[in-house]
Amino acid sequence: MQASVETTFAVLGDPQRKAVVDLLCKEPRRAGEIADQLGVTPAALSRHLRALRRSGLIAETGIETDARVRIYSLRKEPFDQMRDWVDQVQQFWAGQLTAYAEHVKRSTRRKL
Repeated sequence: MQASVETTFAVLGDPQRKAVVDLLCKEPRRAGEIADQLGVTPAALSRHLRALRRSGLIAETGIETDARVRIYSLRKEPFDQMRDWVDQVQQFWAGQLTAYAEHVKRSTRRKL
């Protein structure tokens, strides 16, 4: 599933979901580990994991030796898209600041 930048920001707008992503930045984890780290109930965590999976931000994989265990990890693509969008905005503002600096130089020269 391909997440849009809007979806990524919307999903990460929830503090608990952002906290899940922060934990998964360090390493993939089991749901129980995430729930323990965040101090949330398994049911509450399940809702957050479902939203993160549906948005495409995380992936769920099983373990061959135990079909009940699921490991959650981050997917790179949505975060690459978000970084690309932020880079575009940064480039826009860099251009705006450069244009403003040039305007100030021209204005200063005219006054002299």
